[in-house]
Amino acid sequence: MYSNFKEKAIEYVKEAVAEDNAGNYQKAFDLYKIALEYFSTHLKYEKNPRAKEAITAKFKEYLDRAEFIKGLLDGQQTVEPSAANGTVGQKVRPPGGGGGGDKDESEKDKLRTSLGNAIMVERPNVKWDDVAGLEGAKDSLKEAVILPVKFPQFFTGKRKPWSGILLYGPPGTGKSYLAKAVATEAESTFFNVSSSDLVSKWLGESEKLVSQLFSLAREKAPSIVFIDEIDALCSTRGDGESEASRRIKTEFLVQMQGVNTNDSRVLVLGATNLPYALDQAVRRRFDRRVYIPLPELAARAHMFKVHLGDTPNALTQADFESLAARTDGFSGSDVNVVVKDVLMEPVRKTQEATHFRQKKGPDGKVQFEPCSPSEPGAVETTLTELAEKGLAPQVQPPLISMRDFEKVLLRARPTVSQKDLKVFEDFTTEFGEEG
Repeated sequence: MYSNFKEKAIEYVKEAVAEDNAGNYQKAFDLYKIALEYFSTHLKYEKNPRAKEAITAKFKEYLDRAEFIKGLLDGQQTVEPSAANGTVGQKVRPPGGGGGGDKDESEKDKLRTSLGNAIMVERPNVKWDDVAGLEGAKDSLKEAVILPVKFPQFFTGKRKPWSGILLYGPPGTGKSYLAKAVATEAESTFFNVSSSDLVSKWLGESEKLVSQLFSLAREKAPSIVFIDEIDALCSTRGDGESEASRRIKTEFLVQMQGVNTNDSRVLVLGATNLPYALDQAVRRRFDRRVYIPLPELAARAHMFKVHLGDTPNALTQADFESLAARTDGFSGSDVNVVVKDVLMEPVRKTQEATHFRQKKGPDGKVQFEPCSPSEPGAVETTLTELAEKGLAPQVQPPLISMRDFEKVLLRARPTVSQKDLKVFEDFTTEFGEEG
C-alpha cells in the first residue's frame, strides 16, 4: 500500500515542475507541498535503506525548491531566466542585484514582530512565597536567575550560572506557576513561548523563528526563555519524522549549544509533562532537570488557603490541615478545581433555599440570607420572589463551611494515577533530581 504514496508523490512533482517552469509559482508551490506530504508518508513505511536514502535526497531537493518559491511569492527574492534544460533548479537571487541586505533585514524584522507577543512586558504578580513547597526547584532557579543578576561578581572563572533548567512532572503541579514567579522576581527580560509560537505553516520559517528567538534573547540579556510543553517542539527524532520537524530540532539544538558555551546570560527554562518524549540530545542541553512532584501535606493546606483567598468563610487552620490530609495524591490543579466547586456551594444553597431571614450587614443595611425553616426569623420565600420584589442586591450567600468541602470531596478525584507517578520517578532516578 505504501508504494501508492510514492506514485502519488511523483505525479504531483511532475505537475509541480511543469507549473514551476511555466512561471505559475503559486500553483507550483501548492503542488510541491502535496508531493512532500506524500513523500513524507512513504518514508515512514520504506524499509530499503538505499531507496530511503534516494527518496530523502529528492525530498530535500523539492523542499529547498518549495522554500525558494515561497520566498519568491513573499517578494523576498526574484527568479532569473529558466535554465536551458527547463527543469527544477532555476537560480534565485535577491532583488536589486546586490547582497539583498535590506530584504534580509525586512525578513528579520517580520520574524521578530511575530515573536513580540512572547515577551512578557508586565510582570505577573506571583511571588516565591505564593508557590507552595518546591524549595529545591526554587533554589535552583534562584541560582540560575537571581544571583547572576544581583551578584555578577560571584560568577567568575569557571563558575558559570545554569544555562538550561528543565521542570518536569505530572500535570497541574505548578511548573508554569513557578515560571511566573521567576518572571516576577527576576530583573530579566522574560520570553513566554509555546510550541505554536515557533511553528509556522511556511516551509523553512520555523527554524528561522527559533534562531531569531535566541538572537533576540541575547540582545535583551539578561533574559529567560520559558518554553512550556517543550516536548511538543523537541520530541524524539525518528525515521517517520518530517524534514520540517527535524530542521526545527536541529536549529534548537544549535541555539541551545550556543547558550551553554557562550557567556550569553540567557537561561532556557523548559517545562514538560512527558519527559521521556524529549529527544535525548535536547535533554542533555538542560544542565539541571528538576522533578516537580505532587504537593505534600503542608503545601496542600497552603493551597486550599490561597485558592480560597478572601472569600467569606468559617474555616480554621485545623480545617485546612484536615483538608490537606484528605486529599493525598491531588495535584495543585486538582486542589484548585475542588476549591472552585466549593466556592459555588453557597450560591447553590441560595438558589435552592425555600426560607430566608433578615440580618444587618457590615454597613448597617438589611440583608437576606438563606436559612432552614426552623431558624428564628425564617420567612418562606425564594430567590426569585426576592428578586421580583427588587431585593436582589440585598441577598447574600452564606459563609463557606467545612461541610461544603466535605460535600465536594465526596465526588472529587485526583487526575494523576500511581502508574503516571511511576514514570516520573523512574525518569528522576535515571536523569533528574528531586525538586
